Amino acid sequence: MRFIKYLLVGILFGIVLTKSEAVSWYRIYEMFHFQSFHMFGIIGTAVTVGLIGLQVFKRRNIKDIHGNPIALPNKDKGFTNYIVGGILFGLGWGLVGTCPGPIFILIGAGFWGIGIVLLGSLIGTYLYGILKSKLPH
Repeated sequence: MRFIKYLLVGILFGIVLTKSEAVSWYRIYEMFHFQSFHMFGIIGTAVTVGLIGLQVFKRRNIKDIHGNPIALPNKDKGFTNYIVGGILFGLGWGLVGTCPGPIFILIGAGFWGIGIVLLGSLIGTYLYGILKSKLPH
């Protein structure tokens, strides 16, 4: 019964992404060709909300649902790691036409071919788990 709230948030997230056209391959194509501000506006809004939320967490004593304080780790791992990760993520996003969240939305909307992308994502995640100790972090 506790998972219902997470299911409802996921459904709301899917509705918002679908209605904002963030799951549209055409919108993603426009973004990567710098032909439209639409996706940049969505991403910029998400980054802004995330920054404000993190500042609220840092400045107030916010607790999680179990009453434990939320600890935000210091992620000073180096700028190069973020550049390499961003390039890999962007290449995957550009080649496939979707990022991880909308994969499930597209499957739910009946685009069954995206199941191949989901399978590739799961295999990639599994391989990362195996190779994680050998990769630079």
